[in-house]
Amino acid sequence: MARKKFDISTLSKYPDLKIEKRLWKKGWKDLGGIDEAGRGALAGPVSAAVVILPNISGLTRILAGVRDSKQMTVNQRNLLEPLIKEISLSWSVGFASPAEIDEIGILPATRLAAKRAVENLSLRPAYLITDYLNLPDIDIPQEKFIKGDMRSLTIASASVLAKTARDAEMCLLDEQVPGYELSRHKGYGTRLHREAIQKLGKSSIHRQSFKLKK
Repeated sequence: MARKKFDISTLSKYPDLKIEKRLWKKGWKDLGGIDEAGRGALAGPVSAAVVILPNISGLTRILAGVRDSKQMTVNQRNLLEPLIKEISLSWSVGFASPAEIDEIGILPATRLAAKRAVENLSLRPAYLITDYLNLPDIDIPQEKFIKGDMRSLTIASASVLAKTARDAEMCLLDEQVPGYELSRHKGYGTRLHREAIQKLGKSSIHRQSFKLKK
């Protein structure tokens, strides 16, 4: 039997706690939401964040405005980042370097970043929910969701932290490796970035295994 496709048209503008409430009701107390940032970039690390939100009333109101980080402005992400960290029972961000991406591939590197994030938590989650990312190397019960960062407030919160942490890292790399304007495009394949690579070549923080699209 063919798997039923997820109907994206049923999604609301902002994520909610339906997934979390179903799992909380089953007895999974501490849910770790995981999402990544930077998988498609040409330079810099890939990041993954894990967030454990408390099961308290009014949580969607407290974190109003949090959604898939790609749908948020820089100012919105920077405004909500400290609020997510403050309300979370625990949170962490992990990275995998460009060299690791080249060595093992982007998907295994993303999983490695997620594993590092989970291992750095101050509270071990009982259950993991991800934005359709399978994590076989993490020995914790887990479930992946299509468009998870658009459906789950916990996963969306992780997407914000993964994005802001990686953006900050790219701004630091811009100072260390000048000429590529990394703070502007965060390593993604914009026209500005591609032209800089064509002029200067790839630097040590570029993913050598990624092909430059013309």
